[in-house]
Amino acid sequence: MHDTITLSGSVGADCAGRRIDQVAAELFPDFSRARLQQWIREGCLKVDGRPVRPAYRVVGGEHLELEARPEPDLKVRAQPIPLRVVAVDDHVLVIDKPAGLVVHPAAGNPDGTLQNGLLNYDPALASIPRAGIVHRLDKDTSGLLVVARSLKAHASLVAQLQDRSMRRHYEAVVWGRAKPAGVIEAPIGRHPRQRQRMAVVASGKPAVTEYRRLEAYRHFSHLEVALRSGRTHQIRVHMQHIGLPLVGDPLYGGRPGRRRILPDEALRAAIAAFPRQALHARSLSFTHPASGQLVDFEAPLPADLLALLEVLRRHDNAQPS
Repeated sequence: MHDTITLSGSVGADCAGRRIDQVAAELFPDFSRARLQQWIREGCLKVDGRPVRPAYRVVGGEHLELEARPEPDLKVRAQPIPLRVVAVDDHVLVIDKPAGLVVHPAAGNPDGTLQNGLLNYDPALASIPRAGIVHRLDKDTSGLLVVARSLKAHASLVAQLQDRSMRRHYEAVVWGRAKPAGVIEAPIGRHPRQRQRMAVVASGKPAVTEYRRLEAYRHFSHLEVALRSGRTHQIRVHMQHIGLPLVGDPLYGGRPGRRRILPDEALRAAIAAFPRQALHARSLSFTHPASGQLVDFEAPLPADLLALLEVLRRHDNAQPS
């Protein structure tokens, strides 16, 4: 793994006055701020074609170019964590992530993550940013993730995420009767008071979510959801925003007391016991970095979501969709 990684990006006008290392860390989130500071000092990151110091403050509108050779990340250790491998070749690895598995180490989760497991599966991934992880799923969201096994594949997959040519479809169970289909277009940013949450805010980044109803019940809906953008917690925030919060969502799921409106004890018990947000990344399609062919992958619904849907069909008066 001696390839050089090349990335570029533009500085937004809202970043005016901020340090270049802070802005670079947001534009290139696969790298730590410390690593970016080192590359800035080494001249690997250029602003409008010229090197700058880490304390340089942007004015907005600059073009950044990063060309660097990543060193192995020795801080994250390999751990023997079982992985559900859907597909693998020399370039990509597709994983069906179970609910409960954190994607990469962070505060409160120093190890035991997907990244630790990937380094055990393939130690060479230490030379790829975040062990090849190019997109995330929340801890309690299940389903498909693609991992890059080379810097060339990493650059290709990141570009596909940025231009939205990588397609991801989810299935979700939400509170409320959804329309047959809809598009949610609302900007998402950090919640102004509760910093661990995201919210629809005027100053947020543009975000668009499409949904289609698969099944309708008296109090719930089973949806297929597609992302046109990739904001943190996007599906969870957008569904709450239109009054259809995900079942089991601890941050955006609404009032626990709403279970009292449910007419059936078995239904109330099933909803109360569901241990996570009812969200599953079911399908994933992208252009293969080596062959140039479009590839598609599917991950069937896990047992907990199948069981929840069966309870809804039996106890919540399922309606034709």
